[in-house]
Amino acid sequence: MPESLTYLAQVVGGLILLVWGGDRFVYGASAVARNLGVTPLMIGLTIVSFATSAPEFLVSTVAALRGEPELAIGNAIGSNIANIGLVLGAVALIHPIKLQTTNAQREMGILIVITCMTVFLFSDSVLTRIDGIVLLAALVIFGVWVVRRGTALAAPATLRSTLQNPQEISNGTEIENDIKMIVAIFWVVIGLVTLLAGAELLVKGAVSIAREFGVSEIIIGITLVALATSLPELVVSVVGAFRGEYGLVLGNIVGSNIFNLLGVVGVAALIPDNPIELPPNVLSLHLVVMVALTLALFAMTYKPKNKHIGRFKGIILLAAYLSFNAYLVTQNVRID
Repeated sequence: MPESLTYLAQVVGGLILLVWGGDRFVYGASAVARNLGVTPLMIGLTIVSFATSAPEFLVSTVAALRGEPELAIGNAIGSNIANIGLVLGAVALIHPIKLQTTNAQREMGILIVITCMTVFLFSDSVLTRIDGIVLLAALVIFGVWVVRRGTALAAPATLRSTLQNPQEISNGTEIENDIKMIVAIFWVVIGLVTLLAGAELLVKGAVSIAREFGVSEIIIGITLVALATSLPELVVSVVGAFRGEYGLVLGNIVGSNIFNLLGVVGVAALIPDNPIELPPNVLSLHLVVMVALTLALFAMTYKPKNKHIGRFKGIILLAAYLSFNAYLVTQNVRID
């Protein structure tokens, strides 16, 4: 009984850390955007998305080093599915997401191109080091392009807008305009560390509770472990939506998916000495679902009539994600 209470305390404590860490992380990241004169969308595409993808990157790197690159590839694809289906779906269901800028359409187009490139590399069921180099080179090019575009183009326009109307930069959010950069960076770091610690604590407690009830290791891996690496994106996106940082929310999801395909898969393909042979279900199921959800997100953000992703669309995305996971669980139960 005491052990069960300990596991429950870990879950509750993890949730508290996730909520507080997510709030501080979004607060700091938004303040950084204000100070640099960069839009929240650009911060979401770079700092926030790369930071919240840290769990996927760490899990995949360790898996590849241990000689399990297939796990790393599956983690990246599964995380992309969770980011769109679970994260965006849940956020839209809780708080409709306003599409405040047309910039999201350009970044979504880039995600589509990168997704198609990844599918092409996967099409022969083998990933080589050359494929990994191509993906990592594309990540560097994308990162340089985003930073140069965000600082060279967005900053002057934002500065001119601020000189005319200092309140326009806030876009109606709760972030003050006079936060020092060192303070903003401090909260970004503290928020990120707290997010990762909260995710680790919550998963540890949840897995322990699942084992107490006799849930199989396979089901734990499919559900809890996959959810764990997407918890930072989920919390940051929910907090961002409530703070009115809709650009940061979309930037976080799009940027995380781009980083997963280029960075996570790229590193996983680069580490092994031998080419990675992809399991058949990666091509026939996981990749298909990922592409379908990516296209659905593109359709929702490309010249939308109502300028927002509402609760109905959130329900559709969330239902697709839950159905996909239910299918996986059913298949594994049949195998057992």
